[in-house]
Amino acid sequence: MSKPKIAKVASPAAISVLRQATALSPLRKKASDGLLPSAAHIKASPNSDHNTGLAVDLTHDPKHGIDCKELFQKFKDDDRVDYLIFCGKIWSREKSKQGDRKYTGSNPHNKHLHISIRPEFAKDTSPWFWWKNQPSLTKQIIAETISSNPKKKPAI
Repeated sequence: MSKPKIAKVASPAAISVLRQATALSPLRKKASDGLLPSAAHIKASPNSDHNTGLAVDLTHDPKHGIDCKELFQKFKDDDRVDYLIFCGKIWSREKSKQGDRKYTGSNPHNKHLHISIRPEFAKDTSPWFWWKNQPSLTKQIIAETISSNPKKKPAI
């Protein structure tokens, strides 16, 4: 049995979620943000889409404008999204007619929204938060600077 191939770099689309969220809400918490998996995550979830670089975890911080409850609903309309997990619920494009379903994984994702990106959209960095006012150029530059040297945080 061969080992799963692990991406060394997250997809541009996944990275753009975090950069755009920071540009919109520079003071947002980032404690549960994640792109690439830790060794423990790989062992526990060898088929995780974090392993491919096509997933991103976004910290739930409604106080600072990143309300994952709202995002869970809004991102269903984004063609880039394959599936979403938040607060014990999962929604997938494949089973969208079933609506939100109970998520039975070991982590209910109460502190962050898991966004899985469809492979054909891996390089698409167009606005993720299209319904919100887009950030000013100053905030975009600040977000780019902050994101250029991110601390490596394992995906949960």
